[in-house]
Amino acid sequence: MKDYERDYADFRETPGFEHGDEPPCNTSANPTFYDILDARASRRGFMAGGLAALATGIYGASLAPRAALAQSTAAPALLGFAAVPVSKDDSVAVPAGYKVQVLVPWGTPIRSDAPAYRPGAVTGADQALQVGSHHDGMHFFPIEGTAPDAGSSEDGLLVLNHEYVEPRFMHAAKWAGQTLEGEDLVLDANGLRPDDEVLAEINAHGITIVRIARGADGVWAVADDGRNRRITGATPFEIAGPVRGTDFVRTRYSPDGTRIRGTLNNCAHGVTPWNTYMSAEENWAGYFVNTDKVDQKADLPREHARYGVPTETSRYRWEKAASGADEFARFDASTKGASAAEDYRNEPNAFGWMVEVDPFDPASTPVKRTHLGRFAHEGVVFAPVTAGRPVVCYSGDDARFEYIYKFVSAKPYEPGVTRGEILDEGTLYAAKFNADGTGEWLALAPGLNGLTPENGFADLADILVNTRLSADRAGATKMDRPEWGAIDPASGEVYFTLTNNTRRTQTQVDPVNPRAQNAFGSIVRWTEAEGDHAATAFAWELFVLAGTTPASATFAGRALGEDAIFACPDGLWCDRDSRLWIQTDMGDMGPPFAGTLAPFGTNAMLAADPRTGEVRRFLTGPWGQEVTGVVTTPDQRTMFVNFQHPGGHATGAQFAAGDFGSGFPDYDGSVPRSATIVITRDDGGVIGA
Repeated sequence: MKDYERDYADFRETPGFEHGDEPPCNTSANPTFYDILDARASRRGFMAGGLAALATGIYGASLAPRAALAQSTAAPALLGFAAVPVSKDDSVAVPAGYKVQVLVPWGTPIRSDAPAYRPGAVTGADQALQVGSHHDGMHFFPIEGTAPDAGSSEDGLLVLNHEYVEPRFMHAAKWAGQTLEGEDLVLDANGLRPDDEVLAEINAHGITIVRIARGADGVWAVADDGRNRRITGATPFEIAGPVRGTDFVRTRYSPDGTRIRGTLNNCAHGVTPWNTYMSAEENWAGYFVNTDKVDQKADLPREHARYGVPTETSRYRWEKAASGADEFARFDASTKGASAAEDYRNEPNAFGWMVEVDPFDPASTPVKRTHLGRFAHEGVVFAPVTAGRPVVCYSGDDARFEYIYKFVSAKPYEPGVTRGEILDEGTLYAAKFNADGTGEWLALAPGLNGLTPENGFADLADILVNTRLSADRAGATKMDRPEWGAIDPASGEVYFTLTNNTRRTQTQVDPVNPRAQNAFGSIVRWTEAEGDHAATAFAWELFVLAGTTPASATFAGRALGEDAIFACPDGLWCDRDSRLWIQTDMGDMGPPFAGTLAPFGTNAMLAADPRTGEVRRFLTGPWGQEVTGVVTTPDQRTMFVNFQHPGGHATGAQFAAGDFGSGFPDYDGSVPRSATIVITRDDGGVIGA
């Protein structure tokens, strides 16, 4: 995989690229996960001659016992629904016996006295009181507020992330008739943007907390509650952990380095054992710009360069707001003052963290937990907790050739006592996958694994602000876009999606070539040594190689059938019965459905049985969307799923003609909107059973 990026003259042409994805930043010599697979396959005598050989070569000795178990153990079937077919329709499809309701689309007022949504004419003030844009990770918190997965199944707080915005849809009324692609902007004659457009976009990011309840008619709706609130790209945050108060995060807004405004590009999430919500800051670097130059060449500090902070212009040009107000100027991270306390050179350093929110306390200030590392966090998944043992959580860095991480707290978990501060002290690790199916966790801590002042790492804060460089130095394995993680509550096995793994161009993809399947992604799983999530060793295998039937395989050695084929796994969640829910992100999939990913139709969600490797397609979504975010109520009889960026595939010419690519969810000619869907069974049964 080391040559993968070189196969494309423009990184935006790589499979699965989406607006906002960062450019390649990892130039270290660390081996990629594909290199590890190659080595493991070669060690077992694999010759590139077919899929069966590939499966045997990759899975090796671990294949035989699992395959035998899958074929000989007559366990009760986990998947009790009839699979839906691949779809190329601008609609939602679920299995027979299920029904769908649309809930909280972008722009929904979060309380009854908030302003109503106005299609294509969003204002900054309105958006601060409405559900944000581009829904992503989410969780349903039962209204009792005592546990994240126990309590009422008819009343609770829905907390959801908002990853990014599509300006042409936000300002469609003003920009009508212009040829605008997905993130094109309209600037004035001086290259500036109106303040209110910028404010609306900032406020469309972040997190929404709304109380929702199921009515007597079975319909879910937003309920007025003092806990309903928006946390946006402008909301004040506390900085906690080892980076708090250091020189890395001192700015004009916070000269003492303890506070920051906003959270951005909120992708997947996590739920803590103490019943709070964690939101991930993913592709945040592009929101800033640093034009510092030396000898007419870009001169970026490593904490900007290794994360891809642009050197010419930012993603949305928020720093170009016409007023030049401080709330907008902060997105220009160029050196302007005599010290960091006089400008915003350090503003990007306060992004790229996991942030913690208490949904039940509207007066609480959200917190950025810096000991979990700074990178393009896709989300975080917590291992089951045991009193007297450390808290453990896992996170993936969603960029090509980046790493998988684990945090182990220094203090033990105490039920009813432990709060988020436990995440401020411990050890962050990066994963190294060995060719023999073993793995080790490399500590990212002062004095360990080459992280010394002599090698450029002054202290723990330096290591954490530069987490990627720390993992480079430690020797972690380069992965191919590690995204969501999940933990099987029955076995304790950890799963991570790897969205894209190919080193071929799209024109070179050959489904019968044993390496071509990696154009479609995979899911890796591992077991920690002695079943202890705090261990520093593990054993890994591939759970599934995604792709078309001839280019796929499960750990049991079987190809995926037509009811199971999928590509680019992204979202991932394991329910309490161990069903593994898999969501796909093939980019903005819609007409004309051309190229390598065409056989898969629109993005979908599937369910898998971890014991047998059986996979079935559960739903398909409308044109241009990504399926992302999934959770059920505690009784598992109501499921919430998000559709992000419907219509994202629409061309500039389509927009100019008033064709927005998709009609979802209103189908009335207005701009499409991200939304949550509610899935129930006609007979009131458990979802997926």
